[in-house]
Amino acid sequence: MRSGYGHMVIDHTVARLRDEAAKRKERLGALASREDALAYQKHVQEIIRQAFGPFPERTPLNARVTGRIEGERYSIEKILFESRPGFLVSADLYLPKTTEKVPCVLGSCGHSPEGKSSQLYQSFCARLAHAGFAVLVFDPINQGERDQYIQIEDRSLVNQPTHAHNMMGKQLELLNDGFHSWRAWDGIRALDYLLSRPEVDSTRVGLTGNSGGGTLVTWLWALDDRYTMGAPSCFVTTFSRNLENEIPADAEQYPYGVVGRGLDMADFIIAGAPKPALVMGQRYDFFDPRGHQEAVDEIVDFYRLMGAPEGTAAGFRGPRTHGYWDENQREMVYFFAKHAGIENVEFLDAPQILPVEKLWAAPEGNVVLAGSKPIYKIISEEAQALAAKRPAIPEGNIRAVLAEMLSVSRPNFAPEYRHLRATTLRNRHYGRYAIETEGNIRALLYKCMRMPQYANVLEVEDLVTLYLPHFSAEIDLVDNSWSLELQQETELYALDVRGLGESIPDEDDDFWAPYGMDYMMHGHGILLAESYLGRRVYDVLVTVNLLRKLGAESVNLVGRGQGAIHAMLAAALDDDIATVTLNDYPSSWQEWAETPIVSWPSACFPRGVLCRLDVEDILRSLGNRVVLKTPCGPDIRGL
Repeated sequence: MRSGYGHMVIDHTVARLRDEAAKRKERLGALASREDALAYQKHVQEIIRQAFGPFPERTPLNARVTGRIEGERYSIEKILFESRPGFLVSADLYLPKTTEKVPCVLGSCGHSPEGKSSQLYQSFCARLAHAGFAVLVFDPINQGERDQYIQIEDRSLVNQPTHAHNMMGKQLELLNDGFHSWRAWDGIRALDYLLSRPEVDSTRVGLTGNSGGGTLVTWLWALDDRYTMGAPSCFVTTFSRNLENEIPADAEQYPYGVVGRGLDMADFIIAGAPKPALVMGQRYDFFDPRGHQEAVDEIVDFYRLMGAPEGTAAGFRGPRTHGYWDENQREMVYFFAKHAGIENVEFLDAPQILPVEKLWAAPEGNVVLAGSKPIYKIISEEAQALAAKRPAIPEGNIRAVLAEMLSVSRPNFAPEYRHLRATTLRNRHYGRYAIETEGNIRALLYKCMRMPQYANVLEVEDLVTLYLPHFSAEIDLVDNSWSLELQQETELYALDVRGLGESIPDEDDDFWAPYGMDYMMHGHGILLAESYLGRRVYDVLVTVNLLRKLGAESVNLVGRGQGAIHAMLAAALDDDIATVTLNDYPSSWQEWAETPIVSWPSACFPRGVLCRLDVEDILRSLGNRVVLKTPCGPDIRGL
């Protein structure tokens, strides 16, 4: 398959992020006083609250201690509590052996399958406890004891923590929710529990974690003002550096709209200024050290503008690759001890590492087996509740609802286009044309040529059929019996929208990966508060305009799989499209929310759709313009 435009979407999005970063840098550079800094901070805090909220109401934690391990300098209590009704969190509480109230730290784990029992995370907890801190460390969703899919037979799409997170993330999007918010709420409720303990001093509260744990530290630092000191490790860089380096992030690392509204990672630390913050990285981290230094410099400058003492905000970069290695842990322990007023701290060189099973809070090492409701059941119940109260959309309003949801409306222009080299596929000749839909984005149009010598000119017939493939026009034009039949019956055109076919951003097999590049582009749409799906539909609408300008009096859309979604939405937004024929189309987004595992790619999940409508509403609005072939359920493997 031809893929000469594989960097097109990434380069387009990099330019978008760089533009946002330049405007932000100008805003920061204009801050000249403490009053300016406070106004900027208030603005940042409001954007972050909107990106994560609204949170659910606080409900009883129903916390219980399920076991205790005695050590020489500290004990470890094994804890279960409910961050939401029936949704169990497993945690370990490290308690120094003293009768005095002690400063405390919430520990956040990275993406290790073992969660809180991972060797590195046991290490930082033990070292803090040895230094005199109480530490609560808890398992992230689908790590450690919180495997949500333990009762599901086919786990191939969720067999790694990040893959499972991304599964939950795309389903939560249907409900206008986000996995970043779920993770943050777990952290907020974990701190509720920690501060409920009589052993801790609520005026000295730290927060630390690494990698995915560093992510949560960064978010919580901005969201919860009860912390008095923080130390994220191996996360803070810049959003643009991640994209430039082609680093896909976890679903929790794409908070909705923060880049589109002018923020970067450093702003989450700025939101908590002037409280002491140590921002750590590693010299050879995949979270770019250049971006880490840029963030640290911005944070230190902002703290200085607020009048904070020198050293209140600091950066540290360890000498190794990604991980919460000893050097970073040492810096964190000394930093927290200094700001908690603990003198003569002894750094524990070789903390005792316990077997995973010994730290289990649940009897069988799994909260679902202990009675916790798995997240997919909660998502299903919430989707059913939305369906029950979803008002009917008045006739004629579907278009406005979709335009708002997808951040796209019917374009009013016909684009420029380029003649590319023609190609031959299975003895059929095709003209190729690059449609300039937006900036440097080009949708790739194929035309089946009955007279190949005329391929250098795009001449359009009165009656046109535009085929939208599931994955690639080139593949479908050769291998799909449905498209082969269409080529015999009509003047057939086929279109690769951005990120599909000729512009797929990675190798064919990786496109469907839960952590692939297509997923990454969808994630950056979330950061920008726009719909990647909507931009693909926009490519279709602009191309239809071009076909009309060049002579088409009637345009019919035909879509398969992902292309069926694009065709359906384009027809709903453009009522001059004559007909739309759908094959392997999703029968219901509601069904996707009520199924534990869905194999459709993230870019097929419209944010908040189930708050407004479902597939059947769109099909009803299309009336007799739509022709339905074969519906497809949540599993598209094999299409």
